[in-house]
Amino acid sequence: MNFKHFIREVPNFPEKGGVFKDITPLLEHPGAFQAAADALLGFTEGLQIDKVVGIESRGFVYAPLLASRLGAGFIPATKPGKLPREIRNQEYDLEY
Repeated sequence: MNFKHFIREVPNFPEKGGVFKDITPLLEHPGAFQAAADALLGFTEGLQIDKVVGIESRGFVYAPLLASRLGAGFIPATKPGKLPREIRNQEYDLEY
């Protein structure tokens, strides 16, 4: 399945010069959503995975589903102060 058909590009969002990849059409289409989950699962063949990390907020859509299929735990990665628990910090460059 060509997932590009289900991803809408929104130019100049959230900042001028950026191109936002809107996955909402993919999530709305049951067949595409299932196929994307299956494709992600395929990347894990032969690996022993006990935790799946999902980055806020798009990662919260597929990571728990993938973790469930793998019999693994899910770890949400959020901005500081979003969860009332012990955190680990990792810095990275912004996408835009």
